[in-house]
Amino acid sequence: QQMKTPSTSLLSLLFLFLFSISWAASADHTHEDFLQCLSLHSQNSTSISKVLYTPNNTSYLPILEFSIQNLRFSSATTPKPLVIVTPLHESEIQATIYCSKKHGLQIRVRSGGHDYEGLSYVSEIPFLIVDLINLRSINVDVENSTAWVQTGATIGELYYQ
Repeated sequence: QQMKTPSTSLLSLLFLFLFSISWAASADHTHEDFLQCLSLHSQNSTSISKVLYTPNNTSYLPILEFSIQNLRFSSATTPKPLVIVTPLHESEIQATIYCSKKHGLQIRVRSGGHDYEGLSYVSEIPFLIVDLINLRSINVDVENSTAWVQTGATIGELYYQ
Protein backbone atom coordinates (compact mmCIF):
# COMPACT_ATOMS: atom_id res chain seq x y z
CA GLN A 1 0.00 0.00 0.00
CA GLN A 2 1.07 3.47 -0.72
CA MET A 3 1.22 5.99 2.12
CA LYS A 4 -0.59 9.26 1.77
CA THR A 5 1.67 12.19 1.28
CA PRO A 6 1.41 15.03 3.79
CA SER A 7 0.10 17.32 1.07
CA THR A 8 -2.83 14.96 0.33
CA SER A 9 -3.75 14.79 4.02
CA LEU A 10 -3.44 18.54 4.33
CA LEU A 11 -5.59 19.05 1.24
CA SER A 12 -8.27 16.72 2.64
CA LEU A 13 -8.24 18.56 5.96
CA LEU A 14 -8.48 21.92 4.21
CA PHE A 15 -11.44 20.71 2.14
CA LEU A 16 -13.29 19.53 5.27
CA PHE A 17 -12.61 22.84 7.01
CA LEU A 18 -13.89 24.91 4.08
CA PHE A 19 -16.95 22.69 3.72
CA SER A 20 -17.83 23.09 7.41
CA ILE A 21 -17.45 26.89 7.18
CA SER A 22 -19.66 26.93 4.09
CA TRP A 23 -22.28 24.79 5.83
CA ALA A 24 -22.27 27.02 8.95
CA ALA A 25 -22.60 30.16 6.83
CA SER A 26 -25.49 28.56 4.95
CA ALA A 27 -27.25 27.68 8.23
CA ASP A 28 -26.82 31.26 9.50
CA HIS A 29 -28.14 32.60 6.18
CA THR A 30 -31.21 30.32 6.36
CA HIS A 31 -31.80 31.36 9.96
CA GLU A 32 -31.68 35.08 9.12
CA ASP A 33 -33.85 34.62 6.01
CA PHE A 34 -36.41 32.73 8.08
CA LEU A 35 -36.58 35.50 10.69
CA GLN A 36 -36.97 38.14 7.99
CA CYS A 37 -39.73 36.11 6.30
CA LEU A 38 -41.52 35.73 9.61
CA SER A 39 -41.38 39.45 10.22
CA LEU A 40 -42.79 40.15 6.74
CA HIS A 41 -45.61 37.59 6.92
CA SER A 42 -46.78 38.20 10.48
CA GLN A 43 -49.79 40.40 11.04
CA ASN A 44 -47.88 42.31 13.70
CA SER A 45 -44.11 42.23 13.25
CA THR A 46 -43.59 43.84 16.66
CA SER A 47 -45.45 41.08 18.50
CA ILE A 48 -43.72 38.29 16.56
CA SER A 49 -40.36 39.41 17.93
CA LYS A 50 -41.71 38.81 21.45
CA VAL A 51 -42.36 35.12 20.75
CA LEU A 52 -39.07 34.24 19.02
CA TYR A 53 -36.14 32.72 20.83
CA THR A 54 -32.78 32.10 19.17
CA PRO A 55 -29.56 30.74 20.69
CA ASN A 56 -28.52 34.40 21.15
CA ASN A 57 -31.41 35.03 23.61
CA THR A 58 -30.79 34.43 27.31
CA SER A 59 -34.27 32.82 27.53
CA TYR A 60 -33.54 30.29 24.75
CA LEU A 61 -32.20 27.42 26.89
CA PRO A 62 -34.78 27.77 29.70
CA ILE A 63 -37.59 27.78 27.10
CA LEU A 64 -36.05 24.78 25.32
CA GLU A 65 -35.51 22.76 28.49
CA PHE A 66 -38.78 23.75 30.21
CA SER A 67 -40.83 20.71 29.22
CA ILE A 68 -38.17 18.18 28.26
CA GLN A 69 -39.35 14.99 29.96
CA ASN A 70 -36.32 12.86 29.11
CA LEU A 71 -33.05 14.49 30.21
CA ARG A 72 -31.17 12.39 27.67
CA PHE A 73 -32.36 14.95 25.09
CA SER A 74 -31.00 17.99 26.91
CA SER A 75 -27.30 17.16 26.59
CA ALA A 76 -24.77 19.45 24.95
CA THR A 77 -24.47 17.04 21.99
CA THR A 78 -28.21 16.95 21.26
CA PRO A 79 -29.06 18.97 18.11
CA LYS A 80 -30.79 22.22 19.03
CA PRO A 81 -33.44 24.16 17.10
CA LEU A 82 -32.42 27.26 15.16
CA VAL A 83 -35.46 29.08 16.55
CA ILE A 84 -38.18 28.48 19.13
CA VAL A 85 -41.51 30.15 18.36
CA THR A 86 -44.07 30.46 21.19
CA PRO A 87 -47.08 31.90 19.33
CA LEU A 88 -49.77 33.92 21.05
CA HIS A 89 -52.15 33.83 18.07
CA GLU A 90 -53.01 31.27 15.39
CA SER A 91 -51.83 33.70 12.68
CA GLU A 92 -48.28 33.42 14.04
CA ILE A 93 -48.44 29.66 13.50
CA GLN A 94 -49.51 30.21 9.89
CA ALA A 95 -46.59 32.57 9.25
CA THR A 96 -44.18 30.13 10.91
CA ILE A 97 -45.36 27.23 8.75
CA TYR A 98 -45.16 29.30 5.57
CA CYS A 99 -41.66 30.62 6.28
CA SER A 100 -40.24 27.32 7.50
CA LYS A 101 -41.45 25.59 4.34
CA LYS A 102 -40.06 28.39 2.18
CA HIS A 103 -36.63 28.14 3.82
CA GLY A 104 -36.43 24.36 4.18
CA LEU A 105 -36.65 24.14 7.96
CA GLN A 106 -38.36 21.21 9.61
CA ILE A 107 -40.99 22.03 12.22
CA ARG A 108 -41.22 20.25 15.56
CA VAL A 109 -44.41 20.99 17.50
CA ARG A 110 -44.49 20.96 21.27
CA SER A 111 -47.83 21.03 23.08
CA GLY A 112 -49.07 20.36 26.60
CA GLY A 113 -48.56 16.60 26.48
CA HIS A 114 -45.79 14.15 27.21
CA ASP A 115 -42.88 13.52 24.87
CA TYR A 116 -40.50 11.01 26.39
CA GLU A 117 -39.14 10.09 22.94
CA GLY A 118 -37.94 13.63 22.21
CA LEU A 119 -39.84 13.90 18.92
CA SER A 120 -40.94 17.46 19.72
CA TYR A 121 -37.50 18.93 20.25
CA VAL A 122 -34.86 16.85 18.44
CA SER A 123 -34.01 16.45 14.75
CA GLU A 124 -30.90 15.64 12.76
CA ILE A 125 -31.70 18.27 10.11
CA PRO A 126 -32.10 22.05 10.64
CA PHE A 127 -35.35 22.61 12.51
CA LEU A 128 -37.40 24.95 14.65
CA ILE A 129 -39.80 24.35 17.49
CA VAL A 130 -43.33 25.72 17.60
CA ASP A 131 -44.10 25.61 21.32
CA LEU A 132 -47.85 25.96 21.85
CA ILE A 133 -47.58 26.67 25.58
CA ASN A 134 -49.29 30.08 25.20
CA LEU A 135 -52.30 28.59 23.38
CA ARG A 136 -53.83 26.92 26.42
CA SER A 137 -57.33 28.32 26.88
CA ILE A 138 -60.13 26.04 28.03
CA ASN A 139 -63.77 26.97 27.43
CA VAL A 140 -66.42 24.68 28.88
CA ASP A 141 -70.04 25.13 27.81
CA VAL A 142 -72.03 23.15 30.38
CA GLU A 143 -75.36 24.02 28.77
CA ASN A 144 -74.36 22.41 25.45
CA SER A 145 -72.07 19.77 27.02
CA THR A 146 -69.06 20.87 24.97
CA ALA A 147 -65.53 22.01 25.67
CA TRP A 148 -62.98 23.82 23.51
CA VAL A 149 -59.42 23.07 24.61
CA GLN A 150 -56.36 24.58 22.95
CA THR A 151 -53.43 22.26 22.43
CA GLY A 152 -51.06 23.96 24.86
CA ALA A 153 -53.25 23.05 27.84
CA THR A 154 -52.11 20.20 30.06
CA ILE A 155 -54.33 17.40 31.28
CA GLY A 156 -54.04 18.84 34.80
CA GLU A 157 -55.38 22.21 33.66
CA LEU A 158 -58.25 20.48 31.87
CA TYR A 159 -59.05 18.30 34.88
CA TYR A 160 -59.36 21.26 37.25
CA GLN A 161 -61.42 23.38 34.83
